[in-house]
Amino acid sequence: MILDAHSHVHDPVDSHVALLDEAGVDRTIVFGTRPHPERATDVASLRRELSVLADTVSGRSTGAASYRLAWDEVDAAIAAFPDRFIGFGKVDLELPPEQIATVVETEFVRRGYRGIGELTPPPGQAARVEPALAAAADHGGLPVLVHGHGPTVADLETLAALARRHPSVPLVISQLGGLNWLPAIELARDVPNLYLETSTANIIFAIRLAVAELPDRVLFGSDAPYGDPCLARATIERVTESGQLRDHILGENLAQLLRL
Repeated sequence: MILDAHSHVHDPVDSHVALLDEAGVDRTIVFGTRPHPERATDVASLRRELSVLADTVSGRSTGAASYRLAWDEVDAAIAAFPDRFIGFGKVDLELPPEQIATVVETEFVRRGYRGIGELTPPPGQAARVEPALAAAADHGGLPVLVHGHGPTVADLETLAALARRHPSVPLVISQLGGLNWLPAIELARDVPNLYLETSTANIIFAIRLAVAELPDRVLFGSDAPYGDPCLARATIERVTESGQLRDHILGENLAQLLRL
């Protein structure tokens, strides 16, 4: 199977399925989201959606009701296309650790989510992720995905240390660590449960290097609607030859993480 490790709920949801069909992607992880840039029709409406995105990636809490709306959108997408979408749940990192554990157990596990994410700790505060990792460990080592464009190098080092502290939990850094892709690759080489996901990485040799260094721990992702599944898949195919390595990146690595 071709598995996309990173996408967000689209409005309407069938437009997302059309993109997956066009790219030949069988299934995708889908995260809840409050911004919907795909709804924008002009600069003004796009600015409105991006202002919501700015709050999200800065780690500012948008309140319990906003999180619940995002979970409900994930649920609706899965209900409409259960054979295409794999749900992950985002938890508010400002909650006390015991409440984070409760959300994971009573909301995410109950809903059948297969992981936690996309988490967005504020820059310089990656340690906030630890309660989510602890909760993931309590439920058999659920994968946890952290937004990759925000963390500083120090944050990446913190995430690597947290991954070492919770070895049963696959910790995925999305977007190849953003501008800090080289230290992300270097750190991941030394931490066996630290994974990198490739969506919206804009330097082709960064992806080529990641694939060469971490063939079993790089995951293909699109970050749709911010990225495009066709282009994201073509990028992986550009840096790999047809065969086992490409198959690993385009789906087998993620299938193993999710026990599909």
